[in-house]
Amino acid sequence: MTDAIRVENPMDPINAKSLKFEDALDRLEKIVTQIEEGKVSLEESIEQYGLGIDLIKQCRAILDQAEKKIQLLGRGDGGGLEVSGELEEPE
Repeated sequence: MTDAIRVENPMDPINAKSLKFEDALDRLEKIVTQIEEGKVSLEESIEQYGLGIDLIKQCRAILDQAEKKIQLLGRGDGGGLEVSGELEEPE
């Protein structure tokens, strides 16, 4: 499957892996709306569905990374939050 996401303008590809969580979620919602309202053909619906899957994977990756960051935070001696480990960068 491709990382290019086409939502409103089929000629305007977007790389799913470069999107921030909010942007990926917004594009996913637009895809769902287009499919639910029947604004695209069956073939385009299938393609958009696949692109939506790529967006879901991106959102999950971002959430997983955020969860790891939160888990690394621990309470310091003074009661404040401090980093308690090293965070691996996603591939």
